[in-house]
Amino acid sequence: MTGTDVQKEAEDSGPSGYAAARLSLLTEEARSGPPRRAALAELTDDWLTGLFAAGAEGLRGASLVAVGGYGRGELSPRSDLDLLLLHDGSDAKAVAALADRLWYPVWDLGLDLDHSVRTPAEARKTAGEDLKVQLGLLDARHIAGDLGLTASLRTAVLADWRNQAPKRLPELQELCAERAERQGELQYLLEPDLKEARGGLRDATALRAVAASWLADAPREGLADARRRLLDIRDALHLATGRATDRLALQEQDQVAAELGLLDADTLLRQVYEAARLISYASDVTWREVGRVLRSRAVRPRLRAMLGGGRALGSGKPTAERSPLAEGVVEQDGEVVLARAARPERDPVLPLRAAAAAAQAGLPLSLHAVRRLAATVRPLPTPWPAEAREQLVTLLGSGRPTIEVWEALEAEGLITRLLPDWERVRCRPQRNAVHLWTVDRHLIETAVRASEFTRRVSRPDLLLVAALLHDIGKGWPGDHSVAGEIIAKDVATRIGFDRHDVTVIATLVRHHLTLIDTATRRDLEDPATVRSVAEAVGSEGTLELLHALTEADALATGPAAWSSWRGSLVADLVKRVSAVLAGDAPDDPEEAAPTAEQERLALEAAATGSPVLSLRAQTEPPAGQEPSGDPEPLGVELLIAVPDQPGVLPAVAGVLAMHRLTVRTAELRSLHLPDGVDGSVLLLDWRVAAEYGSLPQAARLRSDLVRALDGSLDIAGRLAERDAAYPRRRGVIAPAARVSVHPAASRLATVIEVRSQDAPGLLFRIGRALEDANVQVRSAHVSTLGANAVDAFYVTGPEGAPLPGDEAAAVARKLEETLRG
Repeated sequence: MTGTDVQKEAEDSGPSGYAAARLSLLTEEARSGPPRRAALAELTDDWLTGLFAAGAEGLRGASLVAVGGYGRGELSPRSDLDLLLLHDGSDAKAVAALADRLWYPVWDLGLDLDHSVRTPAEARKTAGEDLKVQLGLLDARHIAGDLGLTASLRTAVLADWRNQAPKRLPELQELCAERAERQGELQYLLEPDLKEARGGLRDATALRAVAASWLADAPREGLADARRRLLDIRDALHLATGRATDRLALQEQDQVAAELGLLDADTLLRQVYEAARLISYASDVTWREVGRVLRSRAVRPRLRAMLGGGRALGSGKPTAERSPLAEGVVEQDGEVVLARAARPERDPVLPLRAAAAAAQAGLPLSLHAVRRLAATVRPLPTPWPAEAREQLVTLLGSGRPTIEVWEALEAEGLITRLLPDWERVRCRPQRNAVHLWTVDRHLIETAVRASEFTRRVSRPDLLLVAALLHDIGKGWPGDHSVAGEIIAKDVATRIGFDRHDVTVIATLVRHHLTLIDTATRRDLEDPATVRSVAEAVGSEGTLELLHALTEADALATGPAAWSSWRGSLVADLVKRVSAVLAGDAPDDPEEAAPTAEQERLALEAAATGSPVLSLRAQTEPPAGQEPSGDPEPLGVELLIAVPDQPGVLPAVAGVLAMHRLTVRTAELRSLHLPDGVDGSVLLLDWRVAAEYGSLPQAARLRSDLVRALDGSLDIAGRLAERDAAYPRRRGVIAPAARVSVHPAASRLATVIEVRSQDAPGLLFRIGRALEDANVQVRSAHVSTLGANAVDAFYVTGPEGAPLPGDEAAAVARKLEETLRG
């Protein structure tokens, strides 16, 4: 069916004909994107024109006007219709009847309708009071009726907008900022709102409004394509869901990607992020220009009075103060621009020098300067000259201002020219709720965090470059640390570092997760653990850098990735590794001295033959950690001493689950008693937090633990009853649990690592499964990161030796089956 046939069917058959023609158009595979949106708007125009003609017979001085997205001719499959019935006020009764003839057929078809009935004077008055109404009227388009009435309103509204721009544009900017605060940034969200989030369709519309004011204009290059891409994705979202939604939910992304012919959901998100980034950057530049123009207008009358017109003597040009910042780089009017004598075509270091100067000064790079650099600058030689390398390090070490400057360079393609490998991580999503940012933004955030630690290390340049590159391998298949090591060697060599420094940077990238993974998942009392880290790191200087990089990386990931407690674990590991690198052997695990509190509880447990516990809130940083700002709520420290016996781990974990206590970290180890005291005691040092409500009393916990250990408390039954009492909530489907064996991680035990979705009773199920497998848990190291649990268990056979390989694999398989069941 041709477009003409579709329109004819709509005209001939009334509402039912329009509905059929609309459905035919939306299911027509040959048309999509702007042509389909325009065709849908045209089809709707024709239908509404017929309704208007039938209802306005004999009525003069009235017109039907499309506003907002419909006014722009951009109807998505489930868009609402924004309509204004405009009239001259001469026959209110006839206009009311006409409105009924227009609105009811729209409602009967189930279409969303945003409608109003106003005279031109009322429309202008409402627009003056309501900025959103005024923005909608800027896109007013005539559909039917008195064309002169519509045209005069459009002319008046545009004139009002331009006259009131100095007052309304700051109001519009504040509206955009408030929306961004509520909705977040489109370019980083895993479930973004395509319309409302910063960098979305609302911001693109705001840029059109700024351009219509004639006060400032947005950078136009690529802006229309970015906006079109978001509209295309919204169309596909409407068709996939059958709903008028702008939120790109996780469970719908694969279907939307398929609708658009894209490879997968990650490719879809990357397109969303690229479009949003362009719109966000255009918004930043535009609002900066609006501010500059408005400040200039406010200052100009005073300047003229002081300087006789505000022009340099003997010239017709306004004066403008220019302050030198670096060779070829000056500050002018709150921005960093190129000096008049600058020659980008002869100075390949100029982009980095200008960027470093801007970041150091905390000023934005002007759009004109960046575009001139992108158009004229020559490539840097390989390896880079020393100045280029130093300017890059200066840029990376400038703290928070680095981000805005980096984004300006990236918007004009300068970053990928300097670092070609950046293209693979640019706008790459990270499908992990712990991560706040895309891969590329996370790398810059890590450099910003690392800049705070440059006084802690002897080679801050290596720290900053490693921070920039630590996740560069995420654009390649396989382990990103392994791939990143290869890329980092190449990049560091190209940048101009010597062979030794290249090796250090590559080592930092390869092992950037080693400290945090080892500290939270391995037994630090085991000499093999410490030696393996020492062998990987190689030198105390590299260890110092890796410690700072680990903290910067975690802080840049998100609030769930770092805490004072995690920091203390990493610091403890670094201290032990440093001793090995300095030539000192690590302490044997049997020789590790307990604290006075631990020894007191252990002796009491041995004397009474029953569990003893201590429960206390902890808000102060652990020993060796400096407090930072407000005290961090670390939960509650739970110390338990239990005479060594089977079933301790599932018993304790089950009791805590019954009392709705969430386990944040957990350590379990055997504690040898002083000479003269018989027996052995298991010590559990855990951090817990109440899921909700207040903490249970220690006496109640101890009573339940005694019953759990003697078998009189049915923990499994109690937990099952509680689960059955609450309906299962829908949510994101978590990846299946994974259990792996690490045979080389310890010479004293077999290390079994569990990675799973955190859930109430998880540790109880793991502990019971290990008990059923007839293995002894020598120590356990449990950590919860966001919604993910990563737990390591050091187990032995009944005789106290590590498990044979096939037996360890069988235990891991059985545990994995249990967790997936």
